[in-house]
Amino acid sequence: MSAVCADGRVSAMECGEKSSVRRTSAGGEGSLDRLLPSISTSLSPRKRTTSQCKSEPPLLRTSKRTIYTAGRPPWYNEHGTQSKEAFVIGLCGGSASGKTTVARKIIEALDVPWVVLLSMDSFYKVLTAEQQLLAANNDYNFDHPDAFDFSLLVHTLRKLKQGKSVKIPVYDFNTHGRQKEWKTVYGASVIIFEGIMSFADKELLKLLDMKIFVDTDSDIRLVRRLRRDITERGRDIEGVIKQYNKFVKPAFEQYIEPTMRLADIVVPRGGGNMVAIDLIVQHVHSQLEERKLRWDMAALASAHQAQPLPQTLSVLESTPQVRGMHTIIRNKETSRDEFIFYSKRLMRLLIERARSFLPSQVHIVQTPQGEDYEGRTFHGKRITGVSILRAGETMEPALRAVCKDVRIGKILIQTNQDTGEPELHYLRLPKDISEDHVILMDCTVSTGAAAMMAIRVLLDHDAQEDKILLVSLLMAEMGVHSVAYAFPQVKIITTAVDKKVNDLFHIIPGIGNFGDRYFGTDAPPDWSDDDMDEPSC
Repeated sequence: MSAVCADGRVSAMECGEKSSVRRTSAGGEGSLDRLLPSISTSLSPRKRTTSQCKSEPPLLRTSKRTIYTAGRPPWYNEHGTQSKEAFVIGLCGGSASGKTTVARKIIEALDVPWVVLLSMDSFYKVLTAEQQLLAANNDYNFDHPDAFDFSLLVHTLRKLKQGKSVKIPVYDFNTHGRQKEWKTVYGASVIIFEGIMSFADKELLKLLDMKIFVDTDSDIRLVRRLRRDITERGRDIEGVIKQYNKFVKPAFEQYIEPTMRLADIVVPRGGGNMVAIDLIVQHVHSQLEERKLRWDMAALASAHQAQPLPQTLSVLESTPQVRGMHTIIRNKETSRDEFIFYSKRLMRLLIERARSFLPSQVHIVQTPQGEDYEGRTFHGKRITGVSILRAGETMEPALRAVCKDVRIGKILIQTNQDTGEPELHYLRLPKDISEDHVILMDCTVSTGAAAMMAIRVLLDHDAQEDKILLVSLLMAEMGVHSVAYAFPQVKIITTAVDKKVNDLFHIIPGIGNFGDRYFGTDAPPDWSDDDMDEPSC
């Protein structure tokens, strides 16, 4: 793509705004008095002292809609393999040029629900004691490429582009160090990465699908920086001007402005330039259309017809007791109290069955009579339970009753009614599940779409496929085959498997909408067994 300025002309250097970028105040600090905002001599408390992982909070509200910045759509196909990578937009420009404003305008105009906004501010290096002293006196250069941890930045952006979860450092501008707690961010349809050195690293440039340079007059950038550093970071006017003249202005001329030639699009005047933003949005839309993943339910349904059930499936023995409980909970006339009571009984049996598939080892104990008894004990690091909200949450008490001190996580997955795709809306997992045996709980599995997405989330958090157990009260053959085909090492445990799924993807003969029957809520006319409602809590 040729570099394009806001007026739509092909050559960025033909734009009239360029001369203003190079204007600087030659008269030193004194000549900047006319630019200073009206600022009280008593400094207000600092509003923000840390870098912002721009995916927090998880909702970005615009005038038209709510954008989920912490969620994501499917990043894999119905076989569980990686789909096309996310579209990454790189935003570069001088300090206070309006990069974040442009990013938000692009997000709103794009009208796509899944976006990650990543700031380069999060990747400043941790300062040594000597560098801390320099920074305290405004003598440390934060506008030099060496101030950033490009190795961590490239690694993080590469994983995000692949749709994986990443940990983002939170940089404290007060201590010039990283906070202990890092933020978890997930991949999305679009990733917007903004920073003053966005184009300064060759490996970083390779990850950018579209490069945008925000070109704002230097006087405007200085005024914005003064306002920001004084009101948000608690700094004094003299220190800000000293840092600007000593580091910010020279760094822009030496490292930032020359990278403008690498940009696909140059945006003069920042967020107010809707001509440029519309041009960007049109291009991104065309790219997203080419990369679009459609969850093909029909293909999923027909892929495994007449195939034998997989070896990884374990179905609870259909004893008269189990059959009797199924008779009660499948009966549409069953009261809610009885439905809950017998569902809980089945859940307890199901979890006990799942527990038998966890590894164990010989353990010898001494009885009160003084005799040795050769028994068995769990042989693993930990057991973690993860419920797929909301119906899967009803299985947590049974798990806690069977597995003492078990850790619990939650995942909310909903089906997009327009595309039929499962989408991740909420996630809370215990720390470090890489060595845990994970019991994934959902009450019904019809197509397997939600279960597959949940398993993919667990794998992205470094859970091991052969240590994941999917447990469900009722599954359709279609869902069993789909999960087993995509994830052949996952153990599947259920109390019953029904053969059919109808055109609305309801299990036949089925059990109805489990969550609505359990919680006493009404199901919508077009409910699906794999649809997940908001958490009940």
